[in-house]
Amino acid sequence: MKSRLLKTMLSAACAIAPLAVAVPAGTASAQTSVRAAQDIVLSIGRGELITLPGNMADIFVSNDQVADVQVKSQRQLYVFGLSGGETTIYASNAAGDIIWSANIRVGSNLDSVDQMLGLAMPEADVRVATMGTNTVLLTGTVAAPEDAAEAERLVQAFVGADANVISRLRMATPLQVNLRVRFAEVSRSLVRNIGANLTTIDGTGGFQFGIGRGRTVTDQFNALGGPLGIGNEVAGCIPPILANGQCSGTVPGTSITPVQGQTTLGAIGELFGLDIAGALDLGEQRGLVTTLSQPNLTALSGETAEFLAGGEFPIPLSQGLGTTTVEYKKFGVSLSYTPTVLANGRISIRVRPEVSELSSQGAVTLNGFQIPALTIRRAETSVELGSGESFMIAGLMSSNAQNTIDQAPGVGDIPILGNLFRSTDFRRGETELVIVVTPYLVEPVSDREIRLPTDGFAVPNAASQFLFGQETDGTSGGQRPMPRAANPAPAGPDVSLTDQNGAALASGQRPDGAATQTAAAATPGFSIANGE
Repeated sequence: MKSRLLKTMLSAACAIAPLAVAVPAGTASAQTSVRAAQDIVLSIGRGELITLPGNMADIFVSNDQVADVQVKSQRQLYVFGLSGGETTIYASNAAGDIIWSANIRVGSNLDSVDQMLGLAMPEADVRVATMGTNTVLLTGTVAAPEDAAEAERLVQAFVGADANVISRLRMATPLQVNLRVRFAEVSRSLVRNIGANLTTIDGTGGFQFGIGRGRTVTDQFNALGGPLGIGNEVAGCIPPILANGQCSGTVPGTSITPVQGQTTLGAIGELFGLDIAGALDLGEQRGLVTTLSQPNLTALSGETAEFLAGGEFPIPLSQGLGTTTVEYKKFGVSLSYTPTVLANGRISIRVRPEVSELSSQGAVTLNGFQIPALTIRRAETSVELGSGESFMIAGLMSSNAQNTIDQAPGVGDIPILGNLFRSTDFRRGETELVIVVTPYLVEPVSDREIRLPTDGFAVPNAASQFLFGQETDGTSGGQRPMPRAANPAPAGPDVSLTDQNGAALASGQRPDGAATQTAAAATPGFSIANGE
C-alpha cells in the first residue's frame, strides 16, 4: 500500500513543473517523536477531504483496516473510514518533516442515528457520541423514563447487538417518590408471682430457735401475742392499753412489709409450740402496648433520603490516663431509602426503616454512669412496587414463656405443705410486628393546598377555660392532600383462553366449562389470641 501511494505521488510530481525548493544549508535538528496534531471522527463508509499546508512526499497509516487514504494531489488527500476503531495518519514532505498528522476515530454513522432519533422522538434532546471502538454514549434530556428506554432500544438496534450502548439521559422534569412506612406493633405481657414466707422464733430454756424462708417478713417481731399490722407500725387505741383515757400511741406488735406491686396476706400465731409469722405474696401484672409509627419522606429518583424523629443519648468512653470522651448514639424512628423509577412506571426501592427506643433491660453501668440499652426493630431490603401499591417487607410473631420455682430442698416437694416452702414466678410475652411500605409518584402542589398541624388551632381565652373547660379552640390540621395512586403497571402479558372452536371464553370460565374458583386474598400479619 505504501509503495503504491509513493509511486503515485512521484508520478504526479514528475508531471508537474519542477519545484523550486531552496534547502537551507546547515545541520537539521534531531526530532524524537511527533504527536498527532488533531482528531477526526468519521463514520463507517464515509470520508473527508484534507488539504495539507505543504507538499507531501510520503504518507503513513498505522492501521489501514480502520481507515485508509487516497491521494488526490500533493496538497490534498481523502481519508475514509472502513471499520470501527482508531488509527493515526502522518504526512511528511521531501525533507522528512511532518506537515500534517491526525488521530482518526471511526464509529457508527452518528448522523444517521441523530436523524433517526429526531424522527422517532422529536420532542427529546438526545445527543450521540462514540467512545472507543464499539461504545455509544447517549446524553441529553427526555420527558419520561420510558422515552429513555425507547431511545436506548432504537440506538442498540441501529448499531447492532455487538455494540455497547451507555445511556446517561436525564428526565426533563425530575421524578419524585414519596415513601410512607407504617410500623404496627402489639405487645402483651403477663407476670404472676406466688410466694410463701415464714419466720419463727422460740425460746426454750434459753435456747433460741428460728426458721426463715424468702424475704424479710417483719420489721419487728413481737411473739407475745401483740397485734399484727401490714405495711406500717401498729398504732391506735386498742383496749386495755390506755393512759388517762387517751391513746398510748404505737402499740407493740408485728408489722409485715408488703412487696411492691403485689398483694400480701400476713398472719402470726403459735403452732406446735413455735411462734410463727408468715406472709403470702400474690401478684399478677398484665401489660398491653400498641405502637404505630408512620414516617413519610420524599426524594428524587436515584437519590438517597434519610429521616429521623427521636434523639441521641450519650455514651461515655474511657480513653485512658483518666480522660473520658462522650459518643452519642441515635434512637427513635428513622427511615433511609433510595428510589429508582423504572421505565414501565414501577418503582424500585432500597429501603431501611428502623424504630428504636431506650430500655432498662440490658443496661450497663460504666464509671458510675448507667448506659441504657436499645430495643430495635429494623428491616433492610429491596422491593419493586407500583405507585400507590403496598407491600409488607417485614413481620415478627414472638411468643415466650418462663417459669421459675424457688423452694427448700426436699421440703418444697411435699404436697400441699410444700407450698409454704416454695415460690413461683411465671412470665409470658407475646409480640406481633408488621412493617408496610407504600411508594407514590408525586408532584409539587400549590401552597394553598398544604395544611399544617397548627392550622385552625387557637388558644382559648380565660372565660372559655373557666366556664366550659376548653383546652383548645378550633380544629388542628384538617384534611391534607394525600398522594394519589397511579394506574397499576402490568406485571406481565394478559393471557386469553379459547375453547376448542377458537371462541374466546368469558372471564372466570375454564375450557372444560367449569367455573374457576378465586381464593380469598390472604391478609398479612398475625393476631394474638385473647386467652392466656
